[in-house]
Amino acid sequence: MGHDLDTLFFAIDQAFEAVRQAHPEAIACGKGCADCCHAVFDVSLVEAVNLLAHFQKLDHAVREQVAVAAQEALQGWEQTMESRLDPAVARIRCPLLDAQGQCLCYGARPVNCRTYGIPTVIDGKGHVCGLSGFEPGKSYPTVNLASLQRILHDLSVRFAGEEMGARRWPIASVILEQSAFSAFAEAPPAAEKK
Repeated sequence: MGHDLDTLFFAIDQAFEAVRQAHPEAIACGKGCADCCHAVFDVSLVEAVNLLAHFQKLDHAVREQVAVAAQEALQGWEQTMESRLDPAVARIRCPLLDAQGQCLCYGARPVNCRTYGIPTVIDGKGHVCGLSGFEPGKSYPTVNLASLQRILHDLSVRFAGEEMGARRWPIASVILEQSAFSAFAEAPPAAEKK
C-alpha cells in the first residue's frame, strides 16, 4: 500500500508543480496559507492509515491537543451533515492545523489537500481555491478528483477488503477512532492477483 500511495502522491505533486510553473500568478499556496485546512472532506482508508502512521510519531502532548481539536471538528462535521449544508461551502478547521497555521502531518496530507490550490474537476464541475488567481470562464489544466478517488478506493479495497476499503472518514474521526485502524497499521500490503 505504502509504495502505491507514495507513487500516487508523487504524481499529484508533480501535476501541481506543472500547473504552478504554467500559471505562477494564479497559485496562492504558500507557507501559512491554510484555506484548504478548513475545507470539508473525508478520506479513504489508505489515506487514513498513512495519516495515522505520521500522527503517532508526534509528541504525546501535541497528540492530546489534536484530539481535543478533533472533538470540535467532528461536531462541526456532524452539524454540516445533519443540516445538509453543501460541504464545498462549509468550513471546519482541520485538527491537524497548529497554532502557527502549519500542518502537523504535512508529508502525509491527503489527496484533497494536495490538489486544493489548482483547478480540479469532479462530476464535470470545475473547482478552484477562492484565494487563487484562476479566472472564471478561462480554460486551465485540471486534475480529475473523481479518478483520483477511484484509485484511492481501489487501493483501499485491495488493502483491506470491500467492506472496510469502501468506507471514508473525516480526518477528525481518523484521529478519534484510531483503534478502528490498528489492524491495518501493521498489516503488510495485500498481494495483487497476477
